[in-house]
Amino acid sequence: MKHRFLTGFVLFLGLSLSLCSSQTCVLNDKDGLGRVFDGIGGLSGGGATSRLLVNYAEPYRSQILDYLFKPNFGASLHILKVEIGGDAQTTDGTEPSHMHYENDENYFRGYEWWLMKEAKKRNPNITLIGLPWAFPGWVGHGKNWPYDFPDITATYVVNWILGAKQCHDLDIHYVGIWNERNYDSKYIKVLRNTLDKVGLTGVGIIAADGDWSIANAMLVDPYLNESVEAIGAHYPGTTTVKEALKTQKKLWSSEDYSTFNNEVGGGCWARILNQNYVNGLMTATISWNLVASYYEELPFGRDGLMTAEEPWSGNYVVESPIWITAHTTQFAQPGWTYLETVGHLAQGGSYVALTDERGNLTVVIETMTHDHSVCVRPPLPPFNVTSQNATFQLKGSFASIKELQVWRSQFHFKTKKPSFFEKLAPLKLFDGSFTLNLAEDEVYTLTTITTGQKGSCTGSPPSARFPKAYKDNFNVRNPPFSEAPNFADQTGVFEYYINMTDPGPHVFTLRQVLTEKPVTWVSDADQTISVIGDYQWQNLTVTCDVFMESVKTGGVFIAARVDKGGQSIRSAKGVFFWVFADGTYKVTSDLTGQTVLAEGQSGTRAHGWHTLSLTVEGQYASGLLNGYPLWKNAVVLTPKNGWAAIGTHSFELAQFDNFAVVAEY
Repeated sequence: MKHRFLTGFVLFLGLSLSLCSSQTCVLNDKDGLGRVFDGIGGLSGGGATSRLLVNYAEPYRSQILDYLFKPNFGASLHILKVEIGGDAQTTDGTEPSHMHYENDENYFRGYEWWLMKEAKKRNPNITLIGLPWAFPGWVGHGKNWPYDFPDITATYVVNWILGAKQCHDLDIHYVGIWNERNYDSKYIKVLRNTLDKVGLTGVGIIAADGDWSIANAMLVDPYLNESVEAIGAHYPGTTTVKEALKTQKKLWSSEDYSTFNNEVGGGCWARILNQNYVNGLMTATISWNLVASYYEELPFGRDGLMTAEEPWSGNYVVESPIWITAHTTQFAQPGWTYLETVGHLAQGGSYVALTDERGNLTVVIETMTHDHSVCVRPPLPPFNVTSQNATFQLKGSFASIKELQVWRSQFHFKTKKPSFFEKLAPLKLFDGSFTLNLAEDEVYTLTTITTGQKGSCTGSPPSARFPKAYKDNFNVRNPPFSEAPNFADQTGVFEYYINMTDPGPHVFTLRQVLTEKPVTWVSDADQTISVIGDYQWQNLTVTCDVFMESVKTGGVFIAARVDKGGQSIRSAKGVFFWVFADGTYKVTSDLTGQTVLAEGQSGTRAHGWHTLSLTVEGQYASGLLNGYPLWKNAVVLTPKNGWAAIGTHSFELAQFDNFAVVAEY
């Protein structure tokens, strides 16, 4: 492989965080170092973004996890941040709480425990963070706000941290403060006190997982300042504010990226990983989200570091952000220190340098152009990047370095033939100087670390559509996860359930378990709903046995062509076949039940099993109850396609069994 390295003329770089003088960048530690590097991570949750990952069969599931967490293999992440499930919709679905009710504790619900254990299995040094986006309704005591009773909220969060240790031997290193719209100083101090009282003095608080505004309060409130270990901002646009710097706290981009993971998404990630420190002195950057493992038609589809959205086929895609991450994570570890001499290149782009203070040096350079590095937020101001020669001069303890390992990624937007994380021949240094001929849209790592590796697994299976014929009887005696495969809860929580009162065929069922609306982060529906299948389904038959547990007020539905989910779930349209415990039924074209296509008497009651069947073909729909026609030829004009679904009329207990779909595209 041919290098583009030349001999360079050197001038001293007088200012850090600035342009290289005469395009010579001095890397020097003799006048001191910058901030300590805290790592690069991914975020699972906020919400339900890893939902489909757990349903992958081996070896594919382990391969995906290796690409994310295994050191010197793929992304080699330093940080895993997870949602502390709160029973509410938090972007792409709901995640179950460890305490649905005040007297209820269960530290085996959901999949975040499993994910943290898998990450730690691969990297025992990984930093674990928990953050609640939402809370069970009881925490708010009837209000959609969790902080009126800070002792209760703090105990709820601390219980999750204690459960992680006691049930899974997981040490949570940090806990974040909900939410990105506001924060409560009193609660932060109560949380710090509650953590300390139970011996969790080593668990740091990140606040306020929003903007930088908490810094103003920290500067005038010494106890608040003492309670917070790191100020975490979401989507900071690579910049911070002077008040945050004055606190002398760690500054983190505690949620960032959130961009479609094509090559432009990879360019966005490359730019912010460097410039979050160069421009904003942020020492950790965490991607929302870790892995795009949710139905792609939900909000922010494919906004993960890689894509794993087909457990039924086993297909997954290692996207460019995985290898862009590796440019830093494989060659610098938390505890390393940034040099003071980092900055921007004269013709655009940026560079950072880190050291372990034991003689090792890693330099990461990016030359991403504006249009090829746009993130979904915030808006990106104009800037220019052009090809350039950049000379680097090593000084101080680095002057004696004779050789650097070289890794390169080239996006090649014009030819559409990118090459990512390519190992080049080592670079020999003369008098501590080297020059790179940098093209547009490239990433380089130059490092003394020799352990880097571009890991690879046997190729994932071909992509395939969701099976056109699918069924699940939920007969799992000891389920590894509380959720049934491929169901994606959008409001409410649907869990495996053992019905001990039914000696017949319905012992093992799926149950909607919430009876109270949670403290929400986005606007949950007033009904509960879980979607499944292929969004492109048009003509299909959905069948399911249903059991209402609320006398007189109970109601359940099955649905087809459901067109929305995630934070838009309230406005979902489709074909919804409802039956109620008062002996009636109705068919609607919306989840709210307002647009009625048919209605009448059904004879359905609570505490008895009924079989519903919904067929939608072209512009017509019909329904069966217990095998007999109940209604037919309801006219359905829109939507034309969507998922299948099950759900309840309100937050109420109800059971589902023998779910089946037969579909056509």
